[in-house]
Amino acid sequence: MKIDRLVSIIMILLDKERIGAQELAEMFEVSPRTIYRDIDAINMAGIPVRGAPGVGGGFEIMKEYKVDKKVFSTADLSAILMGLTSLSDMIRGEELVNALAKVKSFIPAERAKDIELKVNQICIDLSPWMGNSNMQPYLEIIKSALQDHKLLSFEYIAHHGNKTTRIVEPYQLVLKSSHWYLQGYCHKRNDFRLFRLSRILGLQMKEETFIPRDYQKPTLDFEDVLETMQTTVKIRIHKSIMDRVLEYCTFEHFVPDGDEHYLVQFPFIENEYHYDILFSFGTRCECLEPLHIRAEMKRRARELADLYE
Repeated sequence: MKIDRLVSIIMILLDKERIGAQELAEMFEVSPRTIYRDIDAINMAGIPVRGAPGVGGGFEIMKEYKVDKKVFSTADLSAILMGLTSLSDMIRGEELVNALAKVKSFIPAERAKDIELKVNQICIDLSPWMGNSNMQPYLEIIKSALQDHKLLSFEYIAHHGNKTTRIVEPYQLVLKSSHWYLQGYCHKRNDFRLFRLSRILGLQMKEETFIPRDYQKPTLDFEDVLETMQTTVKIRIHKSIMDRVLEYCTFEHFVPDGDEHYLVQFPFIENEYHYDILFSFGTRCECLEPLHIRAEMKRRARELADLYE
């Protein structure tokens, strides 16, 4: 395939000082005339390849365009490969594959094993264990719409289950706390909105394009706001759920209570989300203080019991 051959020729030219047309032709089993046409195509794409005549001549990429491999340390290359690999597993695309190929071309043979070892020391897997089967195709659709400035249409499910039809200008994909979001300008609300992908139905990329407007980045850090809203509750937990509780607070907040239990100072906000967190711990967690939150937990527990009567 021609595109594969062109990418391969670029990789070879980045790696070598100079290579002849005949050598390239034999390598790819094509005629020298085909190689000359490929070189013209690479030049038209903006990569400056020039031919050097005479003995020892051939094609080379202009030195000003090349990146010296020595610029990148082993740690640099390991970090870049780690990031690209984790991203390419979740968001597929030719540009990520090509970027990986280019970075790998910077790795000298004598450092390849060391860099592979360092890359494999950390695994970043952004894909869920299980969940919404639409997530992967939706990411691909949104990525294409971002690149081509095309409108997106979908139905959006609000907190209470209400559905609304939205036409949105996409501006950013956001991964926050293991959840994917789309930041875009909503034509229905005439404002920028952050849409959670798991609440999107029937996502489609429209043919209409849009002219990008001044972009407003979403507010993703609520630490200062949460500190003013947050209180602390005292809970007693069984040791079997320690790992789950540690997702919300540090071990410094744990005090042993006998051989099987811990008393925990647990960060809490009086809303549905945080009550649901406490209930998710089931019978292995008891809220002790403050008394009004304990009373509310008892009321909600009675409602849940009545539901199954």
